[in-house]
Formats: sequence, structure tokens, C-alpha cells
Amino acid sequence: MQIELIDTFLDLCETKSFNQTAERLEVTQSTVSGRIKSLEKTIGARLFRRSRSGTSLTTQGLRFEPHARGLRHNWITALNAARDTAISGVTMRIGLQHDLVNTDIRGLIDRFRTVFPQTAFLFEADYSGQMCADLVSGTQDVAVLYSPKTQPDLYFEMLGEVRYLMVSTHAQTMADVDPSSYILANYAPAFMQSHAALLPDLMQAWLSIGQNAAMVDLLTSLSGTAYVRQDSANQLVALGTCQAVKDAPVITQPIFAGLNMRNRHRPAYRKMFEILRSQYSLGNREKRGRVL
Repeated sequence: MQIELIDTFLDLCETKSFNQTAERLEVTQSTVSGRIKSLEKTIGARLFRRSRSGTSLTTQGLRFEPHARGLRHNWITALNAARDTAISGVTMRIGLQHDLVNTDIRGLIDRFRTVFPQTAFLFEADYSGQMCADLVSGTQDVAVLYSPKTQPDLYFEMLGEVRYLMVSTHAQTMADVDPSSYILANYAPAFMQSHAALLPDLMQAWLSIGQNAAMVDLLTSLSGTAYVRQDSANQLVALGTCQAVKDAPVITQPIFAGLNMRNRHRPAYRKMFEILRSQYSLGNREKRGRVL
């Protein structure tokens, strides 16, 4: 199997530039063109359309792309199975929910590197829907996310939960909260459902944000009231930027790990899940002094 043909095709899908793909793969542009022509000859269909405006996928190319990602994923899986259970010598792509990127990410990386010293890791911040699609296509190997999308090819496991607290630049209690300056957090569907059940009167806010870091920036630069992750709430209160709204309900958001079902029972992936359980279980985070 000439996997370099698939690699070149997938890279060109991203760059839409023969020159850029040649630079990224460290080959000549003629090599990229030759590989694409060889792949098109093998398939019997034209995959890319080149014009003055750039390079784009043909209808046949669009149809082939998800299958190419599957081929690439199966190839890596086959290599790992034949070589070792330690997934050495390859790059593992791990997706992280945006709001989890700053939660002791250094500690997580250290634990992965200790257990898999010969493996390269690529961490990508994204949202749940895209990560589920990437797990199916093989673009990502493991995802840590808020909203699993149940599919026959995917396996999910709950790891723990994140706590969100209401803070405000002016209100000390719910009675003091000004609805006109309330910023509605939209971190995940489960979060929104809990918010709607607990605080229905605050669902019609003039502004809604779906990322914790962006919410912290808004509260720092503007006045208002909003839910932020507990560690962010503690920091805002410590800095004197905000105060905790004492009688506001705590909203919890479950954290899940997901992978493609074909990898569920592989020893290396089981070890990865053990690391993720240690990282995101509430009890272990409290022991490390990093309560979310």
C-alpha cells in the first residue's frame, strides 16, 4: 500500500495548494503532482480541480476524502498492532474541549510522555461535534469532550465533571443580578439545559459566549455577571475583578473521553484512558489542589 499517496492527498485537502503541500511534506511540487496523478489513475477519477483561483476538490474527491482518512487511520492501527502495544514511533492526535485546555495541561502532557516516551502527541483544542466527526474519520485518536455524539463506531466513557460558578462585577446575591448586564454562557448543550432549568429568567441575555477564556476576558474588560469555570472564578475573585454570587446554583458539566471502537481494547489506548481518568476525576484533581 502506497500510504504516501493518501498522505499527500489528505494534506492537499487541507492546504489547497500544491506548493504548500510540497513544503509541508518536504518534497518537490512535481512529486506532489506525480503522487496525485498516480492516485487518480489508481482510482480512475479526477480528485482535484486546478484553476487561477486555486485548488479544490472535485465531486469525486469530496466523496473519496472521508474514505482516505479511514484508510490512513486503519494503516496506523495496523502498524501499531504489528509493531508494539506502546504506540511508539507515531503521532497520537488528542482533541481537547476548549474549556479544558488550561486545566493542568502540563501535568497531562508529562504523564503521557512518561508512559509513552517514544510517541509524539499533537493536542488540538476543538468543540465536541467536530471531535466526534474526527474520531470517526480517523483524524483524531482520542478526544476529551463535553458532548459525546453516540455513533456505532465510537466509544465514550465519563471521566469526571467541571464546576461552573456565577461571578459578578457588581452583584453579591441573585437579587442583585442585573439581567441587562448578564452574559449567558453556552459551553455545551448539557450546561444550557441545566442553566435553563435552574435560572429560566436569565436565558434571554443580550450576549452569549461559548468559551470560558472569552468569558473571563469579557468580565475583565466589561462589567457584568456570568458563569465561569471554578478555577477561573477563584482567580477573578482573588484579583478583585469579580465577586462570587453567593446564592447562585453551581452548574456541573460532565467530561467524557472518546475513541474509535476499533481501539477500545488495545492495551495502549487503555493506558491512555487510565491517564485521562487520573487527570479529570474530581477526587484526583482535589488531591492535586487543582479543583475545577
